Amino acid sequence: MNSCISCLIISYNEEPNIRRTLDSVKWCADVLVIDSGSQDKTIEIVRNYSNTRLLVRKFDTFACQCNYGLEHITSEWVMSLDSDYIVTSALEEEIKSLVLAKRDQSITHVNGYYIPFKYCINGKPIRSGLLPPRISLYRRESATYVDVGHSHRIQVNGKVGRITSHLLHDDRKSMSVWLWNQKRYQTIEAEMLKNTQSSLLPLQDRVRKHTWFAPFLVFFICIVMRGGFLDGKEGFIYAFQRLIAESLLFVELHLESDTIKE
Repeated sequence: MNSCISCLIISYNEEPNIRRTLDSVKWCADVLVIDSGSQDKTIEIVRNYSNTRLLVRKFDTFACQCNYGLEHITSEWVMSLDSDYIVTSALEEEIKSLVLAKRDQSITHVNGYYIPFKYCINGKPIRSGLLPPRISLYRRESATYVDVGHSHRIQVNGKVGRITSHLLHDDRKSMSVWLWNQKRYQTIEAEMLKNTQSSLLPLQDRVRKHTWFAPFLVFFICIVMRGGFLDGKEGFIYAFQRLIAESLLFVELHLESDTIKE
């Protein structure tokens, strides 16, 4: 096992997913799971792994959960994962080689790495996923988390490089749970867009904020521009999921609730 790296995982009711995540990081000597008080078998599953530590903390924000986790990690490097991520064998080897290489002081100093994703539907990686690369590997002392919209972002002081191998995003929770989460996420996202001056938003968020066709544009990008039609039914399932999510955001942005009458 590699003692230079700790894995940091945030969980809540991840029984359908977390076993695959933990199986993919058995090579890591220290896996810290910050759970928000799961009511399913998540905690029971985590406790079955000898390389895993479990801390339970009431959820306030994603950034606070992650920063709390960093306070309980002492290793030089941290790999941050969601409970539905899978570390492939190719990614494992690339990470190990990079961390070991950093012991050679002649190599350019890098404090973090972007890792690309492949989204999975029914366990099948698809080519049309829209999730951008994220900084998921970083030096602990150089990093802190901040909340952004419904999600969170890590800020790393220093140079950030890029890894070529992919993380898999493989969420297999039920559709009803997915819909509940999307409603919650898009409500928070809508508030962020409403409260941010349009000129400060990136182009894609300005389109989402001000145009009615953004959900259909996302569907077109997934199916045509990203080649989702080549992924078969999984590609169409993903495109429809994104259409639904962006439609919920549009409604949150533009529906005036005080006009609704019984």
